[in-house]
Amino acid sequence: MSGAFEIRGGKRLSGEITPQGAKNEALQILCAVLLTEDEVRINNIPDIKDVNKLIEILQDFNVKVIKNGKGDYTFKADEVNFDYIKSKEFKKDGAKLRGSVMILGPMLARFGEAYLPTPGGDKIGRRRLDTHFQGFVELGAEFSYDEEEAFYSLRAKELNGKFILLEEASVTGTANIVMAAVLAKGKTRIYNAACEPYLQQLCKMLNRMGANISGIGSNLLTIEGVDKLHGTEHTMLPDMVEIGSWIGLAAMTKSEITIKNVNWNQLGVIPNTFRKLGIELEQRGDDIYIPSQENYKVQKFIDGSILTVSDAPWPGFTPDLLSIILVVATQAKGSVLIHQKMFESRLFFVDKLIDMGAQIILCDPHRATVIGMNQETPLRGTTMISPDIRAGNALLIAALSAEGKSVIQNIEQIDRGYENIDERLRAIGADIRRI
Repeated sequence: MSGAFEIRGGKRLSGEITPQGAKNEALQILCAVLLTEDEVRINNIPDIKDVNKLIEILQDFNVKVIKNGKGDYTFKADEVNFDYIKSKEFKKDGAKLRGSVMILGPMLARFGEAYLPTPGGDKIGRRRLDTHFQGFVELGAEFSYDEEEAFYSLRAKELNGKFILLEEASVTGTANIVMAAVLAKGKTRIYNAACEPYLQQLCKMLNRMGANISGIGSNLLTIEGVDKLHGTEHTMLPDMVEIGSWIGLAAMTKSEITIKNVNWNQLGVIPNTFRKLGIELEQRGDDIYIPSQENYKVQKFIDGSILTVSDAPWPGFTPDLLSIILVVATQAKGSVLIHQKMFESRLFFVDKLIDMGAQIILCDPHRATVIGMNQETPLRGTTMISPDIRAGNALLIAALSAEGKSVIQNIEQIDRGYENIDERLRAIGADIRRI
């Protein structure tokens, strides 16, 4: 993969685009294959770096992996090489990927011990792992941290069900504790559990494997431990962040686009949040159709005050799409306050949009006010560096709508989260190439 995209913006796009399988679901589901010695077949796996890296880590654990076709894999963890987890290689591989933290729960449940190097991933402030370890300790694991090696270790003779109140509704934390609890003795109840669609998918898959989880979709999960799990088949949801990105792309470029197979009833408040910016979109079967619009007008609140869009744990608006809303707001008619509550330092990419001519006031690390330009003054093409996956996609949309040539560097960040994004955009008429 080469290092930059060159984009000539300001072109209208048209056609159909199909979202990839959900990255955040894939990272959970792939770790869950470690819970059984039977075959697990998974469809709609996105072909992206973070996911492929995790599949490689599973292969290093001696999990048998068969690729049946595009995005379709069979996994069998019947002869796991547990020594790999203590090896130098795993310290190196596991540290590169935040998703690898979710092997802890399955390992602890099935083998009674687990280890993890300090994980890597995105630059978005302080993502804590406390929730994960709090849950494991409450189930009966002993936790230690080796500062010199930057290595976490967990051991448990047996795990026993408990009532666990999570300090924060962490998606990966909930997933990890659920995967440990399915094989624990007795009943576990997790309150303030995350309830994202991806987590619901994981719980439904575990139930098909023989687990006993109730309360799926709520913030109180009840798990009756079972002795063992068996194999299953699973198809992943489409990536809601991609779906939101394509809605924003259509509006910014005044394009008529159909987004295929979106699993509409799992999108929560996403479609209506874009509608609040004045973007027209309609459900057609399981597709989203966005007509070509010359401009879009922000809806104020009923009392006439400025529209605020903020993120919240599901079923609130996903933080991963706030950067897209921010970019789209730069060309809306009206003003919007973007309030990023759940992460710090995700809004710092706005200086790149300001360089392109956007009118944005960064109030503090969590809030930005966007004064829309109503498509009267297009953004100007420029050269920029992508800081993380989500901002990278937002900058890509900005560049596709801008006048003139843009270059986005450090696109490895975009490739980590999006599969063949340049090819898929060219298919609907975008002028984008790797340089």
